[in-house]
Amino acid sequence: MTAVSGTTATTWKRKLGKSSPLIYGTISFILGIGLWWWATKSGMSELPSPFAVLQRFAELALSGQLFADMYASLRRVLIGFALGSILAVPVGFLMGWYPIARGFIDPWIQFFRVIPPLAIIPLAIVTLGIDEKPKIFVIFLAAFLSSVVSTYQGVVSVDKTYINAARVLGAKDGVIFTRVVIPASTPFILVGFRIGLGSAWATVVAAELIAAQSGLGFRMQQAQLYYELPTIFVSLIAIGILGLVMDRIVVWAEDRLTHWQERV
Repeated sequence: MTAVSGTTATTWKRKLGKSSPLIYGTISFILGIGLWWWATKSGMSELPSPFAVLQRFAELALSGQLFADMYASLRRVLIGFALGSILAVPVGFLMGWYPIARGFIDPWIQFFRVIPPLAIIPLAIVTLGIDEKPKIFVIFLAAFLSSVVSTYQGVVSVDKTYINAARVLGAKDGVIFTRVVIPASTPFILVGFRIGLGSAWATVVAAELIAAQSGLGFRMQQAQLYYELPTIFVSLIAIGILGLVMDRIVVWAEDRLTHWQERV
């Protein structure tokens, strides 16, 4: 009887542990909205109330403007992020696996990494024009630099014991790379993707503030000129939702691809 009770308690603990992030996240969201409403209701803040933002959200959604801006920003982020990540993975593997390639490439990576992508926006606009090219380029650069460093770190962090053991068993470099290095580096690569996504969204909003005719950053700039705080909040919330959804997709992929990794 005691063993059965202990098993039942363990099962419930596991179920509760799996659902805890969702429960805590919901509670945190409710508390945040409540604190926002209380701050505006008590006059402690000049921010628009949640109800005013919700009303403006409905207006922009019904007019179709919100979805057009979301599509414009999301398209730029997806293209720039995809191009940057696709290039970063092989370059990171090359740097981590071949010391000669690391010696040639790493100084340039470190040089551009300390330059904020936002600082390159004016140069990109002057050289590439004011259409989609400069926006996608700076997003590409932000995503590439985040992902390439993470991929490189994943390769050099592979336990040498595994590589030596594979060599002792007769495995060639190609087999070691595909069966040992790539799986061991996957968690680092996905972390780089998550960081790259954040950099991509920050960059696209800044690019749209400077030169754009559509997008969530452009909409915030227009709202700033006319002091439309609810519109600014709607754009911020839309960016947060899109970024959160994309981040959850990467986390889902991480759970599937690195299920062998121990987690706390």
